[in-house]
Amino acid sequence: MKTYGLIGYPLSHSFSKGYFAEKFKKEAIADCEYENFPIADIATFPTLFHQQANLQGLNVTIPYKEVVIPFLDDLSDAARAIGAVNCIRLEEGRKIGYNTDVIGFTNSLKPLLKPHHTRALVLGTGGAAKAVMYALQQLQLPYTVVSRTASAAAVAYTSLDKKIIEQNTLIINTTPLGMYPNVDAQPPIPYEFIGPQHLLYDLVYNPPVTRFLQLGEEKGAAIKNGHEMLILQAEAAWEIWNK
Repeated sequence: MKTYGLIGYPLSHSFSKGYFAEKFKKEAIADCEYENFPIADIATFPTLFHQQANLQGLNVTIPYKEVVIPFLDDLSDAARAIGAVNCIRLEEGRKIGYNTDVIGFTNSLKPLLKPHHTRALVLGTGGAAKAVMYALQQLQLPYTVVSRTASAAAVAYTSLDKKIIEQNTLIINTTPLGMYPNVDAQPPIPYEFIGPQHLLYDLVYNPPVTRFLQLGEEKGAAIKNGHEMLILQAEAAWEIWNK
């Protein structure tokens, strides 16, 4: 039995295990299983390979997308450029890191882009944000990063005003704000300046319509959650594991 799985902590609301269980059933893949491996400390990561002799590949989620890198033997070009890994392929004992978030995000965003989506705000600075930034660079779409505190690489939420919101017609939430069970939370942006020209994209998929998306939709904005992105990145991981 080939074993695949997900590392992160906690993993109480994992998409991947259910998705792959359904995939294996639907496609009559009988020799594979997918398990959650909640590890409370990334330092214990190497022991997983001694405990799971049939491990073929892993997905990586919060909070380990960046700190797992020193434990790997090599990185894909995209993972190296992004500085975050969400997929690990085992290849003759070597652990190779990939980033399929960028594939899932790009392919789910592109059909929604209109000519007036010329600038973006990226809310958050974590591993998922880095994948989004890399994707926007590949799409040649300028962006500004927004964080709780201003820095050389980001502006603060408190500096967002009418002009900035109107100029940046694509707004992407890469933070967990609004994720179940904290469904009443949302990024602190001035929603009153959002209009029909905006596209709001939330990497969160549970609930399907977060407070961030709801407030945008009420202003006439187009909205998209992270569910399709997850499916696309999962399929990209499966291709990497089995190439």
